[in-house]
Amino acid sequence: MRQPFILALSLLPWIAAFLCRVTEGELRAMEGQSLRVPCHYDPQYAGYVKYWCRGNTREFCTSLARTDSANPATEKVSIFDDPVQQVFTLTLSDLKEGDSGWYMCGVEIGGVWSRDVVSSTYITVIHGMSVVNSQLSGEEGSSVTVECHYSERYRDSQKKWCRSGDSSACRLTGSDGSYEDTSVAISDDRTGAFTITLKKLQMRDSGWYWCSAGQHQMSVHVLVTPRPTTTAVTATSPPTPSQSAAYLPPPKPITKESWNSHRQEDHILETLLVCASIMFLVGLAIWLRKLWKQHRQDPVLRQVNMIKARHNEYSGDVGGPQSAAVVFINRDSQELY
Repeated sequence: MRQPFILALSLLPWIAAFLCRVTEGELRAMEGQSLRVPCHYDPQYAGYVKYWCRGNTREFCTSLARTDSANPATEKVSIFDDPVQQVFTLTLSDLKEGDSGWYMCGVEIGGVWSRDVVSSTYITVIHGMSVVNSQLSGEEGSSVTVECHYSERYRDSQKKWCRSGDSSACRLTGSDGSYEDTSVAISDDRTGAFTITLKKLQMRDSGWYWCSAGQHQMSVHVLVTPRPTTTAVTATSPPTPSQSAAYLPPPKPITKESWNSHRQEDHILETLLVCASIMFLVGLAIWLRKLWKQHRQDPVLRQVNMIKARHNEYSGDVGGPQSAAVVFINRDSQELY
């Protein structure tokens, strides 16, 4: 029973070390530049002292900044704690190549059975160059700006901007750290960065370029897009005749009154169409009924009408009423007397 108890006591100092989510791994920074390191911790450590030291073990870590210090910021290092976000931030300024090494951010726990909550990271300070954005695009006629950073040892060196494959077309800064012509402007602030502005871009300016400081150079690709061919007609300038021919006024908004008016007109038109259709159908029915009656007429009556017609013709030829004949018709026997 004593061995598990002793083992548990021996692990207590390491338990707190796993409760803090601080930045770990390797960080890289340019010589002469600054670097910010965020260190995150759990909410229960909001009121504890935070620190930043150089080294990878707590016993041999040289303190550089503490939150309980009367002056938490120095020329090289500053520390700021944000208990609301549960993170404290270290800012390392004016880095040198000799600043490369192991560092540790930690939460001071104290006590016999507790170890500090710590996490280590390795910082590498390099010399050379970097570019903020290696892919740039701009519209024809506009301008784009390239920002190139360099390490401290290249502060006084000449800066260049060249088109890839054409070293004869390089633009170089002068003694004052600047260069300018109708298409390119270069400005070196002598603190670690210089900017190149490409002015009045043309389609032929698309391609690969590189910025250079000392023996180091960084590639940059520039893409120039065509300028739109259509122009918008503004309210302050009247349209030209060619524009007026193509200009169409915007449609009027549909209101409740206009909607009701359209509905009334549609209703009247529908009523007229229905009435015309009914009148046409009634006339057609009367005409068809008349034809049907003529078709269904008694064949005997048709025969009588024919006899009458012939009698009238005969009477007209003789010229007297005494020669008229009387005809009786029996519908049942169909005999004439």
